[in-house]
Amino acid sequence: MFKTIEYIDGVVRMIDQTRLPNEKVFVDCKTVEDVGRAIKTMVIRGAPAIGVAAAMGISLAADAIDAPDFDAFDRELEQKCEALGQARPTAVNLAWAIARMLRVARENRGLSLPGLKQRLKEEALLIYEEDISANKAMGNHGQTLIENGQTVLTHCNAGALATAGFGTALGVIRAAVNAGKNIKVLANETRPFLQGARLTAWELKEENIPVKLITDGMSGFFMRKGDIDTVLVGADRIAANGDVANKIGTYMVAVLAQKHNIPFYVAAPVSTLDLSLATGDTIPIEERSTEEVVTFNNQRIAPENIEVAHPAFDITPNELVTAIITENGIARPPYTESLRQLAGKS
Repeated sequence: MFKTIEYIDGVVRMIDQTRLPNEKVFVDCKTVEDVGRAIKTMVIRGAPAIGVAAAMGISLAADAIDAPDFDAFDRELEQKCEALGQARPTAVNLAWAIARMLRVARENRGLSLPGLKQRLKEEALLIYEEDISANKAMGNHGQTLIENGQTVLTHCNAGALATAGFGTALGVIRAAVNAGKNIKVLANETRPFLQGARLTAWELKEENIPVKLITDGMSGFFMRKGDIDTVLVGADRIAANGDVANKIGTYMVAVLAQKHNIPFYVAAPVSTLDLSLATGDTIPIEERSTEEVVTFNNQRIAPENIEVAHPAFDITPNELVTAIITENGIARPPYTESLRQLAGKS
């Protein structure tokens, strides 16, 4: 399997997801600012992958600091962390990884500066390894919900490209296939950035998992026909009550799934849980460039000066979510209890 992101010899190397599926190109980030730009411009995207990239970026930042003592080092590192944290607001893994790296730095203030930099690099690599292990555990839990012969609808990309490897929602599908189940996938194209068309379809084709691409507006048609057995998506942030922030259009799919009595599952690592938020109402929703809506392949597809809205995410209320799959097990309603219990196992 391809590697979404690597940390090699002081360079964070990531596959440029804006160039897929036509080109498989890698970007080398040599500074934390490079990593921040890669996150903001969606060279790398997906909540877990953003968290891993942030951890590696903080390690790069630490390596570049030349300070006389820990206090000076800490001040400069905190400034770099604050700047990186502004790259994208919705995915909680970004803030989670930054906070973890900053905490590790402060817990090891007694080390020499070279020793502290090495410790932060080790922590970034540990976060990378933990993400892959979590995805595989998530897949093993989640595949028990998928029956042989089923067709799964997914929205956006929650595969290896959205993580350090293996994937969340697509990781569940991979695990089901690895368990010998005959699984088919319908992938929503996911306008306007086309993560489903460009990334999910590419990943599944690479692994010979049967996939059919559909436009976002076709989901209800196929549900009514009885062609969809299960809906499986990832998440960028999950509130304590089980409200889920995911790519725009997810809420619409969840409403349709409930209408047609189709289970709606969310796969996400514990690091995506934000138990500090009682509900999804206070999750910040990123507004992205209007150019992504009014252009396609650099060609304008809308009138000049048309007013445009572009929220990148929406909130799916917990009552539409059948279960939430994590590396620690499967949470079911009431989520205020089950999510807290699973988070406590970490």
